[in-house]
Amino acid sequence: MSGDALEDSTSSSTARTGGASTIRIALIRGDGIGPELMDSALEVLHAVANSFDLVLALTDEQGGAATYAEHGEPLLPGALDRLRSDYDAILKAPVGLPGVRRPDGTEGGLLGGVLRTGLQTYANIRPMRLLHGVRTPVKHAPGSIDYVLVRENTEGLYLSRGIGIVTESAACDQLLVTRDGCERVARAAFRIAQQRSGAPLDGVRRVTCVDKSNVLRTFAFFRAVVESVAPEFPDVELDYRYADAAAHDLVADPGRFDVVLTENFLGDVLSDLGAATVGGLGMCGSGNIGDRAAYFEPIHGTAPAIAGQGLANPTSQILSAAYLLRHLGLEEPARRIEGAVENAYADGEIVLLPSGQPKGGTRSVTAAVVKRI
Repeated sequence: MSGDALEDSTSSSTARTGGASTIRIALIRGDGIGPELMDSALEVLHAVANSFDLVLALTDEQGGAATYAEHGEPLLPGALDRLRSDYDAILKAPVGLPGVRRPDGTEGGLLGGVLRTGLQTYANIRPMRLLHGVRTPVKHAPGSIDYVLVRENTEGLYLSRGIGIVTESAACDQLLVTRDGCERVARAAFRIAQQRSGAPLDGVRRVTCVDKSNVLRTFAFFRAVVESVAPEFPDVELDYRYADAAAHDLVADPGRFDVVLTENFLGDVLSDLGAATVGGLGMCGSGNIGDRAAYFEPIHGTAPAIAGQGLANPTSQILSAAYLLRHLGLEEPARRIEGAVENAYADGEIVLLPSGQPKGGTRSVTAAVVKRI
């Protein structure tokens, strides 16, 4: 993650015990490869805590497919209230398993809708950065891809989760956006752009609004609201792409992008496309940010086929932990983790195989990062 990219207006403060700062973190260890990734991130967090006199107050909260299979819901009763009030932030591993389904056929262990709407974490912030030493399917130089995708997190097409209409002959999900929802995520995107150094190609601080306003009235509304917010940020340029053109340009000309702002569903799709250009989903952490709560997680799934084998790339979870620290105002510890990750790849100690898995497995990545902290 780019160190100057991810500050936001919702940063919390940590408590102090003696000379040390105490950070209250809820852990959702997840399913599939989730527990392995969490173990890696926690080892890195403990290493940086020892270097910066931080006290980690860690509490496990059950959540995901295993919780759904046992209790019929992906979170235990009371967990959402605790996540709102008892912690400085939440570190979450991937959740869900393909075989754990609700009666309507959708996955039963997912937490995206539960946490994003329940905590009102309306901005899903997904940094995309190509590091030295990372091979990708595209021919771009390290540093030429460095943008942040800001995805509206509580509305859009995914607001229909679980409430779509289905008959024997047809199905319908509704795409809904509101003025308040569009305004708040637009302001979040512009604030992030203000704190960055601009797009790699030209150094211009820029928000690119991605939509299908040429086809759908909801997207025309989304664009109009973004345009109404833009004058509040005269130091940031407002740019536009239709979603199909954005998919092309994020591969062909990524250096022009600084901050990419999207509706919920489009952001979900385009962030996976972006991940392919920077080394795969295992390279991408993220934050879900609201006015009063925040949680941090990889952008990928649980990969049950390799669970328990120590093969997964934990970089996404480690960078999510770094983002958590930055959100809490702990800039230097966050930079220490990010620098350790970057140096381990640049030095060639971490090597990604064509599968996206690290040579030497999960433990090799963890060890390389901890050594540099």
